[in-house]
Amino acid sequence: MLLMLRRPFFWIIALAVVAFALAPVVGNDVSMRESLLLDALYITLASNLNLMLGYAGYVNFGSIVFFGLGGYICVWLVNSYNWPLIPSLIVAGLGVSGLALIFGFGILRLRGAFFALATIGVIEAVQAFVENFTPWGGSAGVYLSGEIFKPLGGPAHALWIIYFMMVAVMGLSLYLSFAIKTSKFGLGLLAIGQNEDAAAILGVPTSRYKALVYSVSAFLPAIAGGLYFFKSAFIQPSDAFDLSLSTEALVVGMLGGEGTVTGVAIGAFLYEELRGYLLTSSTFANFQLVVSGALLLLIVLFFPGGLMGFIYSRFPRTQKVLE
Repeated sequence: MLLMLRRPFFWIIALAVVAFALAPVVGNDVSMRESLLLDALYITLASNLNLMLGYAGYVNFGSIVFFGLGGYICVWLVNSYNWPLIPSLIVAGLGVSGLALIFGFGILRLRGAFFALATIGVIEAVQAFVENFTPWGGSAGVYLSGEIFKPLGGPAHALWIIYFMMVAVMGLSLYLSFAIKTSKFGLGLLAIGQNEDAAAILGVPTSRYKALVYSVSAFLPAIAGGLYFFKSAFIQPSDAFDLSLSTEALVVGMLGGEGTVTGVAIGAFLYEELRGYLLTSSTFANFQLVVSGALLLLIVLFFPGGLMGFIYSRFPRTQKVLE
């Protein structure tokens, strides 16, 4: 921790989080708040996916499962047992993280395309289970009463509280990614990403490291899912386990630069802003996923290192400041 405090990047993250928190407060800009909340959500999802993709080199199409399960557990506890929001979020995060740890020891025996395809199967299996699980509303989902916002001061006040909590989760995601990257654990993951067999020969406990990072990468997305669906006061399987969100998180990572903290965050911010523009445009509203595919193709062909790879090549000194 002390080593992190000495690095400029620690304070850059802090400034970014403060800017996110204060920007919509100035002028009480509700529209900006909603836009930045989605930016914070995408940064959280992409940063945690980067732990698997950018560090360990495992393409995880099923990362949205953590988001969806976290949302369902949180909404279920709040709706069925009248739990307060914060304990519900913590239980959701710990529960999903624990499931990911157990499941990770099995699925992470697969590599490459086999692992990627298996994660798609995980989404379909979990969605099918939830659609037939009566306590969670089945395919119809779960609606929350407006009364749930009373402990937070009513709907208007609750939306601000949820926004600040989402920004805090985003900040924790960035610090987590930074801490892992600069740790011995992170070096082991990077070694796995470069050559897993060689890493094992050199003494890296590959199975344990992969399962741990798979579990860690589930915790904050589950909490983000809880916040998002609590705010929406509604959750259904098609929204909670939307494969396109996982695909977009992969595009974001490649856009910004896999294995970097800054690149993934900037990529997520830029992509969500572009996505918001496309969805509200009468001309491009139906071409959001087409743009995602085109971006992915362009990145792979011309900018394999992403945005940060381009910046590092042009301005080498930035590597000492931007992780």
